[in-house]
Parts: sequence; C-alpha cells; structure tokens
Amino acid sequence: MGKSVYSLVLSDEVVEAVDRAAYLAGMSRSAYINKILAQSVSYVTPEQRINDIFAAVERLMDGTVFRIMPRPSESAFAVRSALRYKYKPVIKYSVELCRAYDRQIAEFRAALRTQSASLLNDFGSFAKLWTRLETANYGKPPDCSYEDGKFTRTFDLTPGDPQHPLSDDSIAAALSRYITMFDNILNLYLANSADPELAQKAAEQRYLEYHKSS
Repeated sequence: MGKSVYSLVLSDEVVEAVDRAAYLAGMSRSAYINKILAQSVSYVTPEQRINDIFAAVERLMDGTVFRIMPRPSESAFAVRSALRYKYKPVIKYSVELCRAYDRQIAEFRAALRTQSASLLNDFGSFAKLWTRLETANYGKPPDCSYEDGKFTRTFDLTPGDPQHPLSDDSIAAALSRYITMFDNILNLYLANSADPELAQKAAEQRYLEYHKSS
C-alpha cells in the first residue's frame, strides 16, 4: 500500500485532540489519522492485519511455556523460552511479518544469548539438521541461515500463487504451531545431545509426527 502527502484543512482544536490521542496510542499524528480514517471506511490496513495476526498468536500462546515479550516493532512478535539444557539458557523466538504478500510472507528467527561453546555447537548442529528436514519435507531448499547462535528462516509464497490462500487466523495458527514445533524438537535434540546419532533420530521422528498431525 503506497503512501502520499495530502493537504487537509482541519480545526486547531481537532488537531490538538488528535495529537493527544496519538500520543496515548504511541503513534504519530499521520499514523493515527490513517488508522482512524481506515476504520471509518472499513478498510483493513497492512498494519491492522499484522496487529490482528499477532493478537491471535498471543491468544494461542498464552498460558504455554512461552513468555510473551513486548513487541519489538509494529511488524514483529517475540516470545522467550527456557531450554532444558543444564543451566536452562533462554532462547528468543521472533517473527516479522511483511506488510504486503508479494513473495515473502514472514521471517522467523531463533536466537540464543550464551557464551557456552558446547551449547552453540549443539544449536549449530541442530540448525543444519532442521534445514535438512525442512528441505526434505517441502521438496526444495528453504531460505535458512545460521550464524553465531542465530537461526533464520523465511516463508515465501508458492510460485505462481500471488494470492495467499490462508486467512489471518490460519496464518496465526501456523506461526504459533511452528514456534512450538521448533522449540519442542530443539529441546528433544538437546536432551539427547550427548549421543548425536540418537539426538538426530529423535528429532527426525518428532518432526515427522508434527507434520503428519498438522
């Protein structure tokens, strides 16, 4: 959705009231007016769509093992989880949604903040395994990357399908399920990391179970 500059003649009192409301909402004057005008004509802006999706994700993940964090930005959502690994390090999962569904829908990130060389090594091995499992399941190499305790995976539209078939609620359910699946299998892998072969087999089996039931 493009944006342009428009000239409007408004009373000073109205602008003062708008500025107060925008301040309380944590928004700029332009963003607040855009939101109000969109609501008045029943138009769903990309920002509102993103907010609705993340609100649904929060409802789905409320009461789970995840701790919902303040949103990093209007287009991002984040949760934290304690890993079942020795001193229970914390991992942060975040999702950033695209404003427009042209090719890419969202980007998922899993980030560790740790100085433990053994944990970073295990997480790096898991990231390689996860990429291989994703490739085998979807039939093509996904856009994944790993570096220094940070794993990233993007979600794209199917080629030749410019109109995304999922509703906002379906997208929210898929995102919450993906985070849950990643965290569950990562914990299973780490629990068996002393035996790499066993850890890999356990992770592969759980991954297939998730996809069969989805």
